[in-house]
Amino acid sequence: MRRVTLFVNGTSKNGKVVAVYGTLSDLLSVASNKLGIKASSFYNGKGGLIDDIALIRDDDVLYVSEGDPFIDPQDEAKVTSDLQGAHTDWLTLNIGGRLFTTTRSTLVSKEPESMLAHMFREKDVWGNKQDEHGAYLIDRSPEYFEPILNYLRHGQLIINEGINVRGVLEEARFFGIEQLAEQLEASIKNSQPPEDHSPISRKEFVRFLLATPTKSELRCQGANLQGVKMLCSNAEGASLKGCNFEDPSGLKANLEGANLKGVDMEGSQMTGINLRVATLKNAKLKNCNLRGATLAGTDLENCDLSGCDLQEANLRGSNVKGAIFEEMLTPLHMSQSVR
Repeated sequence: MRRVTLFVNGTSKNGKVVAVYGTLSDLLSVASNKLGIKASSFYNGKGGLIDDIALIRDDDVLYVSEGDPFIDPQDEAKVTSDLQGAHTDWLTLNIGGRLFTTTRSTLVSKEPESMLAHMFREKDVWGNKQDEHGAYLIDRSPEYFEPILNYLRHGQLIINEGINVRGVLEEARFFGIEQLAEQLEASIKNSQPPEDHSPISRKEFVRFLLATPTKSELRCQGANLQGVKMLCSNAEGASLKGCNFEDPSGLKANLEGANLKGVDMEGSQMTGINLRVATLKNAKLKNCNLRGATLAGTDLENCDLSGCDLQEANLRGSNVKGAIFEEMLTPLHMSQSVR
């Protein structure tokens, strides 16, 4: 008695061993029953059509067709291998001259919509350039690419010391790895020191003032200068907009004899400040609170005092040539200024 192994055409799996008897039609009937198909013909392993049962030898391997032409089972295995290999085969990337070896699945699985996934999901679709050793050439920074590759491998963002996070962020954006880019943006934001809006001390301000060359611009807008002592200091051209010179304890700021030419002190709180014989030529003092301020002998030539509160201020002997006193909050009496 002869026996043969039957496979569905094009496959080499789930075969059935059957006895050969009777006619070719009898064997086709057995094949239909065993394989669950409507068998119409047999092929040998080389694709030859079996049209006579006498051609079948013991232990032959036959491929059963439902009328379709012969399909080599080795071709199917190759296609399956290629499909599996598309996600498991190893490849090497040449990133800016440095080699990285990884699997195709690493590049396509974690971020399937990224540029890397599109480049390597299917072989040679993008026509990626390769060096003489077969490594795929990508002109990017290797030190910034390494954290990205590790992220694709295990899903964790790890950046070694000395690597600029912003550089890694730019690479993540370039390769279209959106989730990683969001993590990096959050990391950068969290690493920024909080903005310091705390006021500087009087001592710090004086130190900054003394260290600033006379021709350099000094900006201290909104500074807290409560009761500061700046006698005969040189703050020419400084920006002191919105500064607070008023000390709740009653200590009055003292800028006697200071050079404040062209200074911008608009909107500053200066109740009781001592500006005696100070130079404020061309200064901007709009909307300042100068109640009870000492401005005796002060040079206020061309100074803009619009909207200021000068109630009880001492302006005796001050030079107010060309000074602007528009929209004053309180009347300015002649007794306050005699020059």
